[in-house]
Amino acid sequence: MARTVLVTGGLGFIGSHIVDACVARGDRVFSVDDLSTGKREHANPDAPNFEVDIRNTEALEGVFRKTLPEVIFHCAARARIQPSFADPDLYFSVNVLGTRNILELAKRYGVRRIVYSGSSTAYGDRDTLPLREDMALSPQALSPYASSKRMGEMLMKDRGILTDGPETVCIRYFNVHGPRQTTIADGAYATVIGIFLDQLKNSEPLTIVPDGHRRRDFTWIGDAVAGNLLAAESSKVGSGEIINLGTGRNYSIWEVACHVCGLPNTTPPDELLKTGKCIWAPPRRGEAKATLADISRARELLGWAPRMRLEDGIAELKKGI
Repeated sequence: MARTVLVTGGLGFIGSHIVDACVARGDRVFSVDDLSTGKREHANPDAPNFEVDIRNTEALEGVFRKTLPEVIFHCAARARIQPSFADPDLYFSVNVLGTRNILELAKRYGVRRIVYSGSSTAYGDRDTLPLREDMALSPQALSPYASSKRMGEMLMKDRGILTDGPETVCIRYFNVHGPRQTTIADGAYATVIGIFLDQLKNSEPLTIVPDGHRRRDFTWIGDAVAGNLLAAESSKVGSGEIINLGTGRNYSIWEVACHVCGLPNTTPPDELLKTGKCIWAPPRRGEAKATLADISRARELLGWAPRMRLEDGIAELKKGI
């Protein structure tokens, strides 16, 4: 059954893929993206975009009035950990106040459900793995970005059906990668796989943040989109549930570098450094030592399971180099 769908951040990495998937299944789709980080080349010709800042309540209400969405995929946000230290007010205003605006208008205009793009940064730096949605979170997040995404989850609960608002469900992504991911062209703090592939393409050494042994659970963009579509329709969610989308397997940054370079993932770090295929990069603040998703809740509530392995995803991306 076709839906009227609004995707905030619809010209961004994840949002644009959700737009394409909804158009492909026959939905009436609209996008909201102020192009602060989204890209015009990501636009789908069958999904009109409103160039509106979600902090502008008057302009945003105009979008709701014109589109009358049934379902919202709320992807619009200021992303990345490191830049949030330099401008925490920006992250709060977009990620928290902008989310509040979406929820208030969704209630006013009778939106059925909002699927919120959260982040695994909400877990902070944990010694116990895998990361489960029912874990108690530390009082303070590791970065302003992580704090703002946690606040967004709280708003989804508080301003959802708890206060007669729309149904809501929160997705915690684990390092989503795939076509349209951020690259070096998007700045120094792009996604690691995007950076590595750019460096490979340019015959440059891959830059490793010390000591390279941090481990991450990586999720293919197609799997992340599938989880969003299921979250929009599942009868088992709608009360602000938090759901991990990961793979249940993690990799060290050294292993990722090996996959990108086409080397066995058992290649010793010293060998990668000696051959010049990798060099050290400045350390980054606010990042966890390891992430690893428990995905049992996604299986139970959404009937979701990941399909793409990291090594296969990297191989797919390397075809374009």
